[in-house]
Amino acid sequence: MNDKMVFRTALETWGADAQTLMVFEEISELQKELCKYARGRSNIEEIAEEIADVQIMLEQMIILHKCEKAVEEYRRSKIERLKIRLGISD
Repeated sequence: MNDKMVFRTALETWGADAQTLMVFEEISELQKELCKYARGRSNIEEIAEEIADVQIMLEQMIILHKCEKAVEEYRRSKIERLKIRLGISD
């Protein structure tokens, strides 16, 4: 079973509302770990784990809202804008 199938199964199992709330929780946990790091704690493993959790939940939100193409287009556009702001050329 590929990742997208796992994400779809999670959405079917727990439902859109529960998984949407889980996004908020996972983002909050990442925020907490980043705050700890900013205060001087060496918690890179915890940060990495929370980033993975957030990425998994975001993938589920892309599936739920059927916006994969739009997300990719916005991502490309925003990366190009960032490159311009940084003075980076291809």
